[in-house]
Amino acid sequence: MAEFKDPGCADAILPLVKHAHAFVRMAALRALKELRRKDTLKPALEALRDGDAAVRVQAIGVIGFLKLEESIPALTASTGDPDAHVRRAAVSALAFSQMKPAAESITRTLGDEDWMVREMAAETLGQNANGMVAADQLIAALMDDFWQVRLKAIRSLGKMKVDRAILPIGKCITHEQANLRKEAAAALGEIADPAAEPFLVLVANDSDPEVRKNARWALQQIAARRVKTSS
Repeated sequence: MAEFKDPGCADAILPLVKHAHAFVRMAALRALKELRRKDTLKPALEALRDGDAAVRVQAIGVIGFLKLEESIPALTASTGDPDAHVRRAAVSALAFSQMKPAAESITRTLGDEDWMVREMAAETLGQNANGMVAADQLIAALMDDFWQVRLKAIRSLGKMKVDRAILPIGKCITHEQANLRKEAAAALGEIADPAAEPFLVLVANDSDPEVRKNARWALQQIAARRVKTSS
């Protein structure tokens, strides 16, 4: 029924959120997500207490699609769920909010024990207008054991143009992972501070074409900024 995205389908689907079988509850919540009806918020919030983690993930999907600020406390609570998949979904769902409380909740998850939750947090902070509250924590994330987390932290720091991140980002520019080098070069280009030039020169002739492309683009950004500043 939900394939047609008819809001009227919700009346038939809602009772299934309390079905005895977890698979049915999951399917019902997945369908409700597509319908985006405000009256689905309450059953979705109740489903956050479901004993099945997969059901809780689907409930967060409903809440995230509705994008209601009133759901932030519940999503924040879910960032402390025992299941890592639920925590990751909650962090992702908080991306809809541009409010400072959401940014603060996401920031706390940069210390999560699961690297995929930390990765999602690092990425989501770059989408929040108040992401700067986490600048120091994102810089610290550049020392994460997982390069995937470092990559998302670099990307967010670049988007936010955090000048004090130039040195720690620059230290990542010779990493063995080409994706990380590419992202570091792009972030330094976004910041476009002359202090980043020595790092970018190191990869201007990188073996990876995407790294070279980003490094040269970044150097052009710095040159353009220098001209603008001097004129």
